Amino acid sequence: MEMYNKLIGIRVANKTTTKQKVFSIVNAIIIGVILGSLAKIVDNPYYFNLIFTDIGSRLGIWVFVATILSVFSYSPKLAAVKVFAFFGSMMTVYYVYTILFLNFFPERAIIFWSICAVISPICAYIMWYARGSGLFSNIILSLPITILLLEGFEYRNAYLPIHHHYYLIPWFMGIYLIMIVVLLLIIPKHKMQFLIILPLSIILSLIMIKLNNYYGLWEYI
Repeated sequence: MEMYNKLIGIRVANKTTTKQKVFSIVNAIIIGVILGSLAKIVDNPYYFNLIFTDIGSRLGIWVFVATILSVFSYSPKLAAVKVFAFFGSMMTVYYVYTILFLNFFPERAIIFWSICAVISPICAYIMWYARGSGLFSNIILSLPITILLLEGFEYRNAYLPIHHHYYLIPWFMGIYLIMIVVLLLIIPKHKMQFLIILPLSIILSLIMIKLNNYYGLWEYI
């Protein structure tokens, strides 16, 4: 009860009808189907812009979308359901097509994204409080921004399939910067919160970069 009261003090869930909840979940599924289809369509760099191909195959863009779905939900429980529905529909479309029509079974990728889907409800439940008040909200919002900062920074070592595409690396970094700015602009209730969130995210990113240099942690993400 004490923990519940503390969470209520951070952000209060909105009262919703069953119709609103169903509509919200269906929207998350539709978004997952659309983005999963687009990710599969642009999967071939020889026919589509390499920017979309490479960005879609990384974690950052999906963290960005899941964060937005979470914080703009009516409640933390609904956020958990919506994000799980999003990842489930996105993965189903992407990998069913890959397996059935391309006769290719990317076992390692499927395991990784399945793990992401399983833990996503927990992450979404917590992330919902990022649009609340207090230090806890600032810390929570700094986590997806840290991932985007770290992944964007790692593009400096990116290996692109065709060597003359290295000129695209600044564009990749620019897209990550845009995602970070969008999160900072639309999520905090008080715009001056970015004075806490951004420095905290930078500090966490520097720690992760240092750990990655020692242990190669990012290779497993």
